[in-house]
Amino acid sequence: MKKIVVIGPESTGKSTLSAALAEHFNTVWVREFARGYLETLRRPYEKDDLLTIAEGQLRLEDEAAAKANSLLICDTDLQVIKVWSEAKYGDCDPRILQMIAAREYNGYLLTYIDVPWVDDPLREHPRPEERVYFYNIYRDIVINTGQPWADIRGGQEERLQAAIAAVNSML
Repeated sequence: MKKIVVIGPESTGKSTLSAALAEHFNTVWVREFARGYLETLRRPYEKDDLLTIAEGQLRLEDEAAAKANSLLICDTDLQVIKVWSEAKYGDCDPRILQMIAAREYNGYLLTYIDVPWVDDPLREHPRPEERVYFYNIYRDIVINTGQPWADIRGGQEERLQAAIAAVNSML
């Protein structure tokens, strides 16, 4: 099974692109566990919640992999939790880092910040300079994985076509 991760800063169309790719390739996609978890949390999240979120994300990924054809689209991976933890708390739980090291993916689609910010109570970094900062962090991450990756930009249809072409080249 090939696993492709859609990664990038907040509000860059990752979920929309993941769903469209899964439909195009007639497979399933892994939703972001953090969103559902945080929406039901009745208090501000804390650093320890990130480990729970990481474990939940991997559980969703494993469940989706059992339903996928030969391709699984992942709307995030644990690198996002690492970046989130380092930005908010200055470090990342070593157990999350171990989980990152234990997972393998076959390629990354890095979503650019050229789509309008959509305000959401769960999003934390709306300023343009923050979006650039986090885009650059994710770009460094995908470069350093050693896996194929593609920079996904433009309008929704342009992004989808670029992502389809990139996934085809990664398969």
